[in-house]
Amino acid sequence: MSADRNSQRIVIAGASSLLGGELKTLVEESRFAGWDLRLVDEENVAGTLTEAGGEAAVIQRVEEDTFRGAKYAFLAGSTAFGKICLGPAREAGATIIDFTHATLSDPDATPWFPKIEALTGKSVARNAKTFSVFSAGGTAAASLALVLQKFGLQRLVGVMFRPVSDTGRNGIEELETQTSQLLSFQSIGSAVFGTQTAFNLLPRFGAESKENLLREELEIRAEVAAALGDVNEDAKISLNLVHAPVFYGMTFSACADLGEGADAAKLIAACKEAGWGIAEGVEAGPSNVSVAGESQLFMSEPRADLSRAGAWWFWGAGDNLRVPAASGIKLADWLEG
Repeated sequence: MSADRNSQRIVIAGASSLLGGELKTLVEESRFAGWDLRLVDEENVAGTLTEAGGEAAVIQRVEEDTFRGAKYAFLAGSTAFGKICLGPAREAGATIIDFTHATLSDPDATPWFPKIEALTGKSVARNAKTFSVFSAGGTAAASLALVLQKFGLQRLVGVMFRPVSDTGRNGIEELETQTSQLLSFQSIGSAVFGTQTAFNLLPRFGAESKENLLREELEIRAEVAAALGDVNEDAKISLNLVHAPVFYGMTFSACADLGEGADAAKLIAACKEAGWGIAEGVEAGPSNVSVAGESQLFMSEPRADLSRAGAWWFWGAGDNLRVPAASGIKLADWLEG
């Protein structure tokens, strides 16, 4: 089935998730503000009262005809839920804009983040029906790697720091509870993460946790691989994902070995052209706090390593919810022409 090209209906699947809420807010602030907005989610949160377009709205459960007449289907929430929605959305002929990683392994899905065309030199087809929107971490890693290819990238090693809001409201509530319990010398609960996440940096969560840092790291790596499209270039990149005891905001530290001729001014110019905001040397630098509510990624001025010629350090940050949500809205806006 093919969707009506004149349709003005958007379905946000996973509307109760943090990203789904961010998408709803940005849709209502965009050119799509007057469109018919449908909010749906998994059955266990269906019936939740929310607001859309200034009026009360109830989040519905996904049904057979949920996506009928929709021009765009925004898929938020869990990967498993995204996969459930794929079939009905495709059957309805909607253009799928996926934030759940459900389409990462789909060869017909088009990888997307702003500036991907300019950085890869490959055009994105406006008539594509499935788009895989990168996470903030995936956007940062892929964008930086593509920029540095112009400077003879030999090796890029990065550590990304994951906030608990990537888990959702349950993760935020557990960090908040653990923080208050530890400060009042009470024993902590760890139903979500299976271990102490407050005041703690971790390479993995407890055995009882359903959250899996390695799985999320592999998802970011898959995003980078999709953007680069070259196994030899992809092999130059090593990433590690670490839990940071913060509520919001993705941050990262990376070191790259570059060819001759790279200098701070050229690197800054290339990063700005790729859409990065650069914090000047006198500023404290971007942090998970300073980027809150910002739609773009930010970076400190690149710094040459003190002992290794050709090695450069990069520090960056991005709002882990706003960056992908804004990217998806920009995609829909571009598709509208």
